[in-house]
Amino acid sequence: MVLCKYLAFLLIVFGLSISLVTNAKAVDFNTWLDKLKTEAKRQGISQKTIDNSLIGIKPIPRVIELDRKQPEFTLTFAEYLKRVVSDRRITIGKSKLKKHEELLRQISSKYGVQSRYIVALWGIETDFGRITGGFPVISSLATLAYDGRRSKFFRKELFLALKIVDGGHILAKDMIGSWAGAMGQNQFMPSSFHAYAVDYDNDGSKDIWKTLPDVFASIANYLSKSGWRADQTWGRPVRLPESFSRKFLGRKIKKPLSEWQQLGVRTLSGQDLPKRNLISSIIRPEKGQIGPAFVIYNNYEVILKWNRSNYFATAVGTLSDKIKH
Repeated sequence: MVLCKYLAFLLIVFGLSISLVTNAKAVDFNTWLDKLKTEAKRQGISQKTIDNSLIGIKPIPRVIELDRKQPEFTLTFAEYLKRVVSDRRITIGKSKLKKHEELLRQISSKYGVQSRYIVALWGIETDFGRITGGFPVISSLATLAYDGRRSKFFRKELFLALKIVDGGHILAKDMIGSWAGAMGQNQFMPSSFHAYAVDYDNDGSKDIWKTLPDVFASIANYLSKSGWRADQTWGRPVRLPESFSRKFLGRKIKKPLSEWQQLGVRTLSGQDLPKRNLISSIIRPEKGQIGPAFVIYNNYEVILKWNRSNYFATAVGTLSDKIKH
């Protein structure tokens, strides 16, 4: 009985200590923010931007919750592909590709990225600009910089976001995005914005929120600077022979198409692989290396630089194939 009472006492003290630490940290946000403002000033961010962007902001509990309890990815590859490359999205993608054909042709020519990939990425990231997030980016990044798992990373992104505002690209109140700070119709983090965003219409701002020429050109610029090859596709679904060894699966195993042909790999319809001798790999996106197989090329690796998920990269390639003229 004495032991039980002692344990109960410890639990109460322990719980109280956690509560006090949590409350102390919550109260200390303003002190933390004051130091952040001082550092922002040292980094050359104007007082006007600091005042307009940081005065009165508070941590967003929902952002902390999402950061700490991200849902486990449980969809199979088939379920994911059906959801992301839906008939509806294919229909809209074809329509958007046709509607913006001339603009996309110009951007494609300048950056060396086929139009269909620009539209496919746009479609999968934000459903063609329909879903761009509902969180205030500055407040979200401040929350994660103060109380997140990767404070150093998000602190850097926060300063870069402030510099975007300071550059006149968007007002702080209009900088809306995902809970983690991804912004606009192409969902760039602030660091990606600084590296790849384009003012294609030459109006003085890189507007990835509302200006489609800037959105499309920014996507194309990202892919181009990441090593895109305009003379190649991304890959294709293939049929593997029953004797195919699993040791050949994976992005690290690279062979010319002619060697895969010799190993019995064929197109999904059973035809020979293309004669062009591209360096390629064979992957199965499904966990456990089961399910559909694909031969992938250089451009697949570039898409992975955008989002390091085989599900995502394969979906982008599949949607681009479905919407092409």
